[in-house]
Amino acid sequence: TGATMRRRDFIKAVVGSAATWPVTARAQQTALPVVGFLSSRASVDSELDVAGFRLGLSQTGYVENQNVVIEYRWAKNQYDRLPGLAAGLVNRQVRVIAALGGPVTALAVKEATKTIPFVFIVGVDPVKLGLVSSFAKPDGNATGVNMFITAIEAKRLGLLHELVPSAKQIAAILNPNSPEMDRQLSDLQAAAQALGRELQIFRVTTEPEFETVFATLAQNGVRAVLVGADPFLNSHRERIVSLAGRHRIPAIYETRDSVVAGGLISYAPDFDDGYHQAGIYVGRILKGERPADLPIIQPTKFEMVINLKTAKTLGLEVPYKFLFTAAEVIE
Repeated sequence: TGATMRRRDFIKAVVGSAATWPVTARAQQTALPVVGFLSSRASVDSELDVAGFRLGLSQTGYVENQNVVIEYRWAKNQYDRLPGLAAGLVNRQVRVIAALGGPVTALAVKEATKTIPFVFIVGVDPVKLGLVSSFAKPDGNATGVNMFITAIEAKRLGLLHELVPSAKQIAAILNPNSPEMDRQLSDLQAAAQALGRELQIFRVTTEPEFETVFATLAQNGVRAVLVGADPFLNSHRERIVSLAGRHRIPAIYETRDSVVAGGLISYAPDFDDGYHQAGIYVGRILKGERPADLPIIQPTKFEMVINLKTAKTLGLEVPYKFLFTAAEVIE
């Protein structure tokens, strides 16, 4: 945890210093290599991600506005905007594209170009998605990081069950617009069956629907909810955490940010590290390496974060093993 916090503090320092970096004159910028940064998310949700990415780039010798230009494009969780934004970066003839914010972004870039190298971060098997032909030899113009985000939905469900063993019904909130939805659903159904629990699925695509979902959960006496791993759901974490708190429903989330906002528990790979690694790969490609020769990076570190204050408010007894294995305990 010390190392995690140190890196996070360092990344925050990078964010802080970013504001003071010189903005090079446009004439000078044209001579610099241009990196396209495309995300399905909004910039306001992604400050630490961007800083982690810049940190990785800088470790390969590239500093934004000094010897590299980064063109940012944000879909703001409107996935249908991604193809147009990807095409814009291709027309701009950027040297390499960072395709971030889930498989929707990576698939949009893959559709837009067969020649410009791109580096993705996805939470599902990139071979099954058709992004690369293999983990060891991606073969093509793409490589990146597979965070295994959706593959651990079953693990999240198990953790939630251990925290709230009395809950006979568990709800899952998923985004049907996500390419990962079917995989998430099948994994969760299998896990719920193994635990002998009834699983209720709620498909949400717009912000106002959250209010209805939580009112329904409370009405039906559902005592535990899993919020699926998805950029859209994560971007509305404060609304979801607030509703879960108001209705006193224990919930497990994808990211630490949700727990900092007052959520009960999160379990996920180390996201800071994923963006950091993507930045390193973009820098290596700028130096002349081919994506086909850069193997897919897979996380080795998973983080559980628990909010003890929230657990106490919900009247939950947190097992000692959770406190012992948690990367961070918020009190």
